[in-house]
Amino acid sequence: MTVHGSRTRHRGNRFTPGVSPARLYPCRVSRDAECIFCRIAEGEIPADLVAETETAVAFRDLAPVAPTHALVVPRAHYANAAELAAAEPATLAELVRVADRVAAEDGLPGYRLVFNTGAAAQQSVFHVHLHVIGGREVTWPPG
Repeated sequence: MTVHGSRTRHRGNRFTPGVSPARLYPCRVSRDAECIFCRIAEGEIPADLVAETETAVAFRDLAPVAPTHALVVPRAHYANAAELAAAEPATLAELVRVADRVAAEDGLPGYRLVFNTGAAAQQSVFHVHLHVIGGREVTWPPG
């Protein structure tokens, strides 16, 4: 896994400038051309990347609810965590490993991982994404 400090990727990638991440990490599943997270994973839309692997990308949330609030998304397009678990359980596990690495890099003593599934649970982008939230006390129950 490669983890990077706060950087914004505009074109290409930090390993091979000018080369699309899609060429380095081809998606095993059709991507959704309209999906913002597919486009971030492909390097078409800039994001504050904090980690990147062959199967996942992590970037800072644009509307953070805590000092650390990153999203970890698979490069493959699945609507929610259940779809991803059914199709690619190893990739679901990779999202958790990447989230743990993001939390460690940010020096968090504890953190919360959240998958929202469906509009009723406030999922607003229908590409599975894991929220990594920490850097402040988080209360229970969430809500």
